Amino acid sequence: MNRVRIGLERLLSAPPAHLARADLGLVANQASIGPNYEHAVDLIDRVLPGRLKALFGPQHGFAGEKQDNMVESDHGVEGRTGRPIFSLYGRTRRPEPEMLAGLDVLLIDLVDVGARVYTFAQTMAYCLEAAAQADRKVVVLDRPNPIGGIEVEGNLLRPGCASFVGLYPLPMRHGLTLGELALFMADKMAPAPDLEVIRVEGWSRDMYFHQTGLPWVMPSPNMPAPETALVYPGQVIWEGTNISEGRGTTRPFHLFGAPFIDPYLLKEELDQQGLPGVVFRPAGFQPTFHKFQGQVCRGLEIHPVDFRSFRPYLTSLTALEIILRLYPGEFQWKEPPYEYEFHRRPIDLILGDVSVRAGLESGWPARELERTWQLDLAAFGDERERFLLY
Repeated sequence: MNRVRIGLERLLSAPPAHLARADLGLVANQASIGPNYEHAVDLIDRVLPGRLKALFGPQHGFAGEKQDNMVESDHGVEGRTGRPIFSLYGRTRRPEPEMLAGLDVLLIDLVDVGARVYTFAQTMAYCLEAAAQADRKVVVLDRPNPIGGIEVEGNLLRPGCASFVGLYPLPMRHGLTLGELALFMADKMAPAPDLEVIRVEGWSRDMYFHQTGLPWVMPSPNMPAPETALVYPGQVIWEGTNISEGRGTTRPFHLFGAPFIDPYLLKEELDQQGLPGVVFRPAGFQPTFHKFQGQVCRGLEIHPVDFRSFRPYLTSLTALEIILRLYPGEFQWKEPPYEYEFHRRPIDLILGDVSVRAGLESGWPARELERTWQLDLAAFGDERERFLLY
């Protein structure tokens, strides 16, 4: 297997001439590391000394210290150099003109996890829009999609459900790298941004993160391992409910449950569905924060045992279907606000289509709902071919 070299490493080994003369901004966080676990800031400073003028942090902060949604970060200053650190998850989620003043190029080096609702993609979209309006160039330093680039799953986002957890008509699991996502988004923008993607070398679409040989640093506080990214495109739906998604434990998104759930009954019902590539284990947990803090929750831990056949979105929708049927009196949809939306239901923003929630509420099996979006999914598969780099 060829060694995988991320966009950051390729930039460092052969810096484009236009960057060697440019004043640079960098959108990054604690997971933006290169060889030997060194951070992108230190590596860029070494190769392009004096060129990096400003830093930008996405949700959870530049250092990744903030928990959950709508926990904001303030602007700051890098202690060693005095460079400004602009928060893109606080008073504003878009780079403002004064933040881009004095910059020629905005570099983006973020670890995405392959799900539509992960907010780093929306931060990138806002950066592309702001850069286009300010006549600045954007260079995305690409990284592998940790859950592979072949499997695509879920309904497409409808315009009425656009929000900071989804702006474009993507399925929940889109199978694109961040650079490919940037190309997809830029194609729909006017004015079109000046965009360059520095590709990954040695990565193929059938590779999962454990096959890349790259180190993992959690890109957000509840994404501790690459396997978490694999279950996330399904398990994130619990954020729109009163079911704990395992926040406040050491296994977020793998564990899910609530005090009122019978884990053995839930497992029995799920096992009857014949879902591929997954095993469910009855589990109890007591969140130290977030939903049901200090209370004992009963539920399941989800164990993907075959990455290729596992379908995270269908799996979690099926679990939601069963919980709706078993616990109609205890189950509740989460009320707003959620990711700066104060009126629309969080579950609709997460699922991306109100008809999915309505179908589940009406008793439709998840597998039947899945059939209704296959034509849209096939059309997306055709469209995304134009943006594939690997």
